[in-house]
Amino acid sequence: MTATAASELRYLEDRWDEQRAKALDDAGLLQYRSNLLGADLRITNFGGGNTSSKIEQNDPLDGAPRRVLWVKGSGGDLGSIERGGFATLYLDRLHALAGRYRGVAHEDEMVDLYPLCAFGRNGVAASIDTPLHGFLPFAHVDHLHPDWAIALAAAANGREKLDEFNRRFHRNLIWLPWQRPGFELGMMMRRAVEQNPGSDGVILGGHGLFTWGETQRECYRSTISVIDQLGQFVQEHVDGLGDRVFGGALGRMCADHREIAIDIFPYLRGRVSAEKRMIGSFTDLPEVRRFVNSADAARLAFLGTSCPDHFVRTKIRPLYVPWDGTSGLEGLKREIDQSLSKYRGEYAEYYAQFAQSDSPGMRDPNPTVVLVPGLGMFSFGKSKMESRITGEFYVNAVHVMEGATALGSGARPAVLPQAGPAASSELFQVHNNYVSLPPSEAFRIEYWALEEAKLRRQPPEKELSRQIAVVVGGGSGIGREVVKLAASRGAHVAAADRDAAGAAVSAEQALASAGKDGRLAVSVDIRDRAAVRAMLRQIVENFGGIDILINTAAVFATSADGSVSDEQWAWTLDINVTANHRLVDEAAKIFAAQGLEGCVVLTSSANAVVAKRGSEAYDVSKAALSHLVRELAVAQSPQVRVNGVSPATVVKGSTMFPRDRVRASLAKYKIPFEESTSDEDLRNLLARFYAQRTLTHKPIEPEDCANAILFLAGPQSRCTSGHLFPVDGGLPEAFLR
Repeated sequence: MTATAASELRYLEDRWDEQRAKALDDAGLLQYRSNLLGADLRITNFGGGNTSSKIEQNDPLDGAPRRVLWVKGSGGDLGSIERGGFATLYLDRLHALAGRYRGVAHEDEMVDLYPLCAFGRNGVAASIDTPLHGFLPFAHVDHLHPDWAIALAAAANGREKLDEFNRRFHRNLIWLPWQRPGFELGMMMRRAVEQNPGSDGVILGGHGLFTWGETQRECYRSTISVIDQLGQFVQEHVDGLGDRVFGGALGRMCADHREIAIDIFPYLRGRVSAEKRMIGSFTDLPEVRRFVNSADAARLAFLGTSCPDHFVRTKIRPLYVPWDGTSGLEGLKREIDQSLSKYRGEYAEYYAQFAQSDSPGMRDPNPTVVLVPGLGMFSFGKSKMESRITGEFYVNAVHVMEGATALGSGARPAVLPQAGPAASSELFQVHNNYVSLPPSEAFRIEYWALEEAKLRRQPPEKELSRQIAVVVGGGSGIGREVVKLAASRGAHVAAADRDAAGAAVSAEQALASAGKDGRLAVSVDIRDRAAVRAMLRQIVENFGGIDILINTAAVFATSADGSVSDEQWAWTLDINVTANHRLVDEAAKIFAAQGLEGCVVLTSSANAVVAKRGSEAYDVSKAALSHLVRELAVAQSPQVRVNGVSPATVVKGSTMFPRDRVRASLAKYKIPFEESTSDEDLRNLLARFYAQRTLTHKPIEPEDCANAILFLAGPQSRCTSGHLFPVDGGLPEAFLR
């Protein structure tokens, strides 16, 4: 590397820690290098790119030293990859496959031979990019998708600009035309490097960047230096355009655009979930604002993305909704419906035009990215993480289009540098110097048998996957157990409670199942309709809508002399009855906007049918709630099912059983106890007493109620509505009458 090439970084940071590196073996250094690169989204996106090292190891069979290719396994993510995420192959066996190669028409058959090259007992599936690494004559190789590199790779004058870049930064990057990743591209890269001695990287037309080094440190430093210099080169062109980027502004953001985005989000989510429910994300980043409001936005959006790593998630193109903001929310809905109908039709035509007899069946024709001028970008996926990452990928695509268009000057060249054996110039579409991937090539990747195999390797979805569950009262007791159990069954969960700290604890306990993206803690006072509405809007803003509404929150009025004041009576009925109506009334607007089937589960009590002394306010409120369940089931049908659970007394974890109430109950039932006994032991004593009054003699615990609630909220009870599910241990006094 020349002194100029190793110049100071302007955008990136050299995060290599030599002290840490000294403690690592070769495989550990590969992981370390990969994690450093994957931690910066300017270098590569989530799940994108791959790294490799050729390492000397002793053969486990005969002990002889062998050269082993370590390469990121299929579907892995560089930022989080661990040592076990790399495929390992005998390098000589991989090289021997060149003799078996029958040409590009048969390159997919080579993938079935990679497992025969596996070193040791490693069962990690080798990536389709394996030959791109294995046939390069360098010890350590990085293949990444930085936006600045793809901008150059997707420019109509990209080859000319690469020559300019090489001269300026004293680099020797090679240009290769577009070729789908695989064995053929591996052969092309090997020949290119042999024909260009002294090269220090490859720009793959329409795709990405390869760099290398003879040591782990040299490879890392070379990679970040090249990417930083590409950033300097591209960004100077972007900055030079100023306000003329993307053809200049055509419109501007709406006043209160985030509020409008939340208003439309459930409607939009429902429409793009016509085949499968999707979880949503929304962003109005500055670059997104500039793009959606620009003169070139509609045309560039229609061309789609260039890098295959992008459109595998974003589909061949986003949905651009030509809304000018003057027609209001109803006008936006009409524009969405019209644009979506056209999008689905075009996707079906795309599939019909390029599908072969052995192609997988047509996938969901709905978009995963929706651009709305004046608002921003909505993105969708099977999970919150997937929708967020999909949005990040399209932001990458926006950066690429920004850079590629800024690099342009003059007319489109007669022969595009991206054109080659895989696709001729006329197949590529160009707008303002940006070159998108030909639809035929996009189809070959989107419906590639190898991509289909990758999808099939993914674990099956869970019972409540793609569902958004709101658990009011989720900060303690039954609600907390519902949050944890719903997350374990695949739901995205929002723990809502007046106790914000308790809701946060519940959300944290759901982390292991839901991940950091799949859970949310929100504060709400269900006595206040405005607070309920704000809570639901916060959940919509985060996930795109709701599918399941559960309320476990309730109160029990007590006093020292056992009497209940008018204020306590009104307070009990407001929270235990009216608040449930309030919650469902507000959620119903979201359910209706989505047009998707929804589910509500409310928490009544065995007390609703068992009259007792001293609990009149609570018992009457639960009796009213039980009938409210039936009324709501009728009112919300057929789209929304409404059911309830009727537990007997649940002492464990309940905020309705503070120490004073437990002591009073024990005294009422003449159950002896010591004042020094802990709160938990007192509760257990009372719970055992209640259990003896049931047929099963088992205390009712929060987990029992949570299981019943999620049965009613799940697909196994799809034909049940307007019913109350007893969870009372078999309480004869509460039998139906």
